[in-house]
Amino acid sequence: MTITHLVTHSGGFHADELLSSAILTRLFPDAELIRSRDKGWITPASDRIIYDVGGQFDASAQIFDHHQRPNPLRDDGQPYSSFGLIWAQYGRDYLTAMGVPARDIDLIHASFDRGFVLPVDLLDNGAVNASEAGPIFAAMTLPVLLETLKPAFDDPTDDADDRAFMAALPVARAFVEAQVNRRAAKHRAEAMVLAAIEAAGENRVLELPMGMPFRAGVEKAGADHLLFVVHPRGTDWALTTIRIGDDTFDNRADLPAAWAGLTDAALEQACGIKGAKFCHNGRFIAVADSRDAILQMAQLAVSEAE
Repeated sequence: MTITHLVTHSGGFHADELLSSAILTRLFPDAELIRSRDKGWITPASDRIIYDVGGQFDASAQIFDHHQRPNPLRDDGQPYSSFGLIWAQYGRDYLTAMGVPARDIDLIHASFDRGFVLPVDLLDNGAVNASEAGPIFAAMTLPVLLETLKPAFDDPTDDADDRAFMAALPVARAFVEAQVNRRAAKHRAEAMVLAAIEAAGENRVLELPMGMPFRAGVEKAGADHLLFVVHPRGTDWALTTIRIGDDTFDNRADLPAAWAGLTDAALEQACGIKGAKFCHNGRFIAVADSRDAILQMAQLAVSEAE
């Protein structure tokens, strides 16, 4: 079976079919994207995928609408938009096309669905309001931002909506790809962190080969003994704290209060270590000019914390 056409509705657009198009155009780059409500186009056929139009949901027939009644629901009863339906059907293929390792496909598929796709589904169906993000952020949700790319109401040109849709598509694609790449990178980092934890043994300081997300790996390993992390940062080395949760800036241990806000000679004098360069006033990161210097700073921080 060869997919030659990707079909969604004409006229104004929303985030769900725009983001669906980002998925499908990656998987079927040679297919023509058609925006139409013509019956001839929105009738299922083996050479096309139809989404957000057509009044049916039948994955086997390659039609993915959600406006009909009864509307398609997730196992937990929450409504799908076309984006959720497309992701459920084609998301794993998309992740493979993005180069995500097979071992991580299911985890990233679920994570992306929960953290990126579901909010779009809920907003599109009116199950939540953007204002629930808070009045300051209501205009900054991704669906709202994507819809600001629509043409002005008084644009007189016949193809204004189509031109705006095609101009918005690479923007939507950039967000999808960035989110997928970010999740894939976290999985790669977790594997590196777990290996570093094993190598560190009972040391209170975890040394990593580069800066990377580390807290998920630390928590997965149950490495409650760790207090600080060191890693190279360009030509310097960094010493960082370990936060106790996603929604807090509290740390397992802070860097010494005597270092806060100091740089260069003042910091060297405060900690007694040649090569100390900087400590943030918030006491969550310090920098030195060498590995030896940062490890000395880390041991001083451990001693004070204990």
